[in-house]
Amino acid sequence: MRVIPQSELIINSDGSVFHLHIRPEQLAGKIILVGDPERVDMVASYFEEIECDISSREFHTVTGTYKGKRITVVSHGIGTDNIDIVLTELDALANVDFTTRMVKDEFTQLSLVRIGTSGGLQPFVPVGTYVAATRSVGFDGVIYFYAGNETVRDLVFEAELKKQLAWPFKGLLPYVVPSDPSLLEQIAQQDIVRGNTIAANGFYGPQGREIRLKLEDPLLNEKIRAFNYHGEQITNFEMESSSLAGLAALMGHRAMTVCCIIAGRVDKNMNTDYQGSITDLIEKVLDRI
Repeated sequence: MRVIPQSELIINSDGSVFHLHIRPEQLAGKIILVGDPERVDMVASYFEEIECDISSREFHTVTGTYKGKRITVVSHGIGTDNIDIVLTELDALANVDFTTRMVKDEFTQLSLVRIGTSGGLQPFVPVGTYVAATRSVGFDGVIYFYAGNETVRDLVFEAELKKQLAWPFKGLLPYVVPSDPSLLEQIAQQDIVRGNTIAANGFYGPQGREIRLKLEDPLLNEKIRAFNYHGEQITNFEMESSSLAGLAALMGHRAMTVCCIIAGRVDKNMNTDYQGSITDLIEKVLDRI
């Protein structure tokens, strides 16, 4: 059995994993992911008991108990590259023996729900709507670095997407990964809209925002909004869901993303005071995870 080299999986002197700085025994099987380190405190404020509270760079982790459920909440910062770090280290905490540096014989499956904010792309998801990603569309390319990625991708949806968008970017191919269906049902239930979410590899140009630099394809967002495949449309932009869905599926974990729409990209409006809406979403996820 392979021994993972020190340079591949870096373990700190206190037995914690390199970036997150948490130890295996501090990780729960139910995990809530958020972008903002301060939002971790918002989620953890609902816990009856707190086991650990650890901050390292943009990664803030709290493990505690909510209504008898042991839950870990972790901030991942912005971008799919950070998800690559966070998800790989969470998986290692659960499935690698830090003493022998070998993969454990018994697999531990994690359930991961990302709570995010997002920009709405359709009139039926106005500001304030909650959208659960049935599929995540990646503009980032992270999953292509891992073998077997085609086994977790929706190749038919990808082909239709590239066709309808007349995909203009050479050397950068979008990919599509479904959320875990059982976790999607568990969290979305009957009161959260289900849609197809794009994880863009930037906030400005990749999401069609033009400040000083001109866009390579100024009509891309119009084509995204017009996309329709058997009645399914692209509902919203965010920046992390694709690598979360893709890497989790490859690793055998359950994962999904649910977002609160805070920007209306059709009406060009924005709610910067969205804390009340995100609080309600946090409560739903805590009760359902």
